[in-house]
Amino acid sequence: MQKSPILPGLRGQLPGIVYTLGLVGLVTVALYWILAVTGLTHGSALYLIPVLIAAVRWGMIPSIVAAFCGIVASAFFFFEPRFSLQIKDPHEVLNLILFTFTAIVVSQLATRLKHELEVARQREVDLSDLYAFSRRLAVAFDVSDIHAAIEDHLAAVMQRKVYLFGAQRDGAHRAGAGIPQQVISVVEALTAGSTENSGGHVVTSDSGEAWLVRAVSPKNREFGVIAINLGRASTENRELLRSRVDAVLADATATLERLGVSRAISEARMRSQTEQLREALIGSVSHELRTPLASILGAATVLSSAPALAHESKLRALVQGVHDEAERLNGDIQNLLDASRISSDGVKPHLEWADPADILHSTLRSCQRRLADRVIALELPQDLPMVRIDAVLVQQALVQIIDNAVKYSQAGSRIAITGESRDGMLLLSVRDAGAGLSEAEKATIFNRFVRGERHALTTSGSGLGLWIASAFVTANGGQVNAISEGPGLGTTLTIELPAVQTAVPQLETDADE
Repeated sequence: MQKSPILPGLRGQLPGIVYTLGLVGLVTVALYWILAVTGLTHGSALYLIPVLIAAVRWGMIPSIVAAFCGIVASAFFFFEPRFSLQIKDPHEVLNLILFTFTAIVVSQLATRLKHELEVARQREVDLSDLYAFSRRLAVAFDVSDIHAAIEDHLAAVMQRKVYLFGAQRDGAHRAGAGIPQQVISVVEALTAGSTENSGGHVVTSDSGEAWLVRAVSPKNREFGVIAINLGRASTENRELLRSRVDAVLADATATLERLGVSRAISEARMRSQTEQLREALIGSVSHELRTPLASILGAATVLSSAPALAHESKLRALVQGVHDEAERLNGDIQNLLDASRISSDGVKPHLEWADPADILHSTLRSCQRRLADRVIALELPQDLPMVRIDAVLVQQALVQIIDNAVKYSQAGSRIAITGESRDGMLLLSVRDAGAGLSEAEKATIFNRFVRGERHALTTSGSGLGLWIASAFVTANGGQVNAISEGPGLGTTLTIELPAVQTAVPQLETDADE
């Protein structure tokens, strides 16, 4: 037997009705005192106060109760004969009729005003959510960011936990997020297109909770599939929730289409696939080039030391040119491999205690050939602190910075390399007297594939060196800063790394033990 929805509705109004009766009683007491003090005969208009309060606070039914009780109280307490519902004076009957009409109209107007206020507040909340949603979409770069924005927006609108799956593989990725396996199976079937959507599917988990699984938009699969936990609601409440979800998703789909989210998802997916293809191509080509390049370098090294070329200056120059260009190409390939590593897997440093002086001396040895025609000034204090870093990454970053200093300075110029400890940071600086930087170049010097227009035709390079150096230093918890007084006035590139000096005595104590 189905229960009538009227009884639960009246039961929900019961607290408001009780408060309304209390207000009518307070007005009656106050009206007794006012009439006793002022000498007036009656003041039925005061009963409009509880009518207004009940309409604004508790709704239509309590306000009608207030109006009815006000009429009865006026007739019983203040119209002759008192303490009786009989009324002798026709004017007083007319007054009660007017009061009744006024009370009902006022209660309806107050209830309508309350409803309009609630609608206005809800619209304000919806607009705020929509504005936040559009802002997240504006800064979203890839598909996962867009799907996360859609998921949070739908959860805020429906006031329930929502899980959004953008592709079939998302089901396996999110299986551990508290989603039952039965729900995951239905999600994967919907995203694969092997199951008709037709308004969604209600899935009951082993714990007895009901889940609604359906596509966000039946017409556009780019928006993905959502799973909503309906809880342990009854069949009637479940259908009400399902209707609410359908209405919300209809509005959400219209909003998503109006904002062009489908196009944004397609473009983000295309960018992601393009980036993956580029990284794979760079990695593959780079590895394929290393093998023949190693043979060229080996052959050039053997030829440069061959006795037959001892008195052939022109041939020695050609062999040396081949060797130098092969080394440069090898460096460019290494940069591409480093760039591919940074973009795809990220940099995972292996931290260990290292001496900055050892890192600098090792770097200078590896750059000895490039620095042969430069004047090197090395200034290192004796009390530089030990640092916990990945020494290999920091050394590679220094190689890139020194190579940049050599590339953009003249032969015979001075390159100063200094180290110091300041405010808990280790500073390693490389200063050249070369081309310097403009304000525009300072803003983009550490970007990927960016080269200054002033040197694009005169100096070779891939635009990756300083970007790689910055990525390697950042992975070690530091940063790289560029300082230049202007074009032609040289550049100072400084690596800043955190230095924990108190860790060194502790390390020595542990070693002694």
